[in-house]
Amino acid sequence: MLSLLIVFCLGNTDLLAQCAMCRASVESNLSETGGGIGAGLNTGILYLMAIPYILFTIIGVLWYRASKAAKRNKVQSLA
Repeated sequence: MLSLLIVFCLGNTDLLAQCAMCRASVESNLSETGGGIGAGLNTGILYLMAIPYILFTIIGVLWYRASKAAKRNKVQSLA
């Protein structure tokens, strides 16, 4: 799973695209201030997109481990 995520993140440059409104804002500001805004906006979008997935993954792993431990304890108490 992790290798698939790495392939998608490193292998596809389209992942750094913005929504239409963000793109229009960056293009209008690009001529005024330079290219720093676009890179920062892309990083911010990726950060906001990744946080929920990371949190759900952590919660899922902790839940899985807790249910596995509870099941193991239940089997040991029956034996």
